Amino acid sequence: MRAFKIIFWILYRIWFYILIAIPIIVMFPVLFVSILSEKWYPYFFVMARIWAKFILFGMGFRVKATYEQIPEPGKSYMFVANHTSMTDIMLMLTIVKNPFVFVGKKELAKIPLFGFFYKRTCILVDRSSSKSRMAVFERAQKRLHQGLSICIFPEGGVPDESIVLDQFKDGAFRLAIEHEIPIVPMTFYDNKRLFSYTFFSGRPGVMRAKVHAFIETENLHSEAKKEIKERTRILILTELQNDLN
Repeated sequence: MRAFKIIFWILYRIWFYILIAIPIIVMFPVLFVSILSEKWYPYFFVMARIWAKFILFGMGFRVKATYEQIPEPGKSYMFVANHTSMTDIMLMLTIVKNPFVFVGKKELAKIPLFGFFYKRTCILVDRSSSKSRMAVFERAQKRLHQGLSICIFPEGGVPDESIVLDQFKDGAFRLAIEHEIPIVPMTFYDNKRLFSYTFFSGRPGVMRAKVHAFIETENLHSEAKKEIKERTRILILTELQNDLN
């Protein structure tokens, strides 16, 4: 039985990367044109959402999202969620309609095809470099001034899957306070269970997500960053712990 599971997991992982590539290849000319100008990013975002839904459907994931509050069209937000799976990117794109830009680790730019567009449309960060982290703020500010939203997974990388929710980094909350945009906390309940970073794991199933009520940042000073960060983390952590019980 173990041998059959291993074969399934190998094929399932290969299928995941095939699904990543298929829409990119099919839509490549249109995708390429859409990244030639930053003002065309909303068109790229529409195609990115199609790409994400295609992958989740092809992997046998059925998305079930609940909303305590719905983002308004044309308004900028800071989207944050727990980060436990490569499918977090696809799930975020599936349940959020407001065009946003990911802030993500530079290593993903090495993935063939995906990486070509990733490094041209996302804000890449080298977490080991303070200079890179400062550049992230400059690029994120530019995108916010263009009327877009930002998405950051504030845990960063979480290699230890026994951790329910790691400590949050400051970046997302500092940006949100500086630009007085609402923070949108989101809980992804099932991504680690259905498709974790462990290669020999994964299966189809229901991917549940919850968009929590927004945390407003208007008229807050930078000193409130720590309080807002912990408030957001406790909200998501409580959701995850209650779901485990």
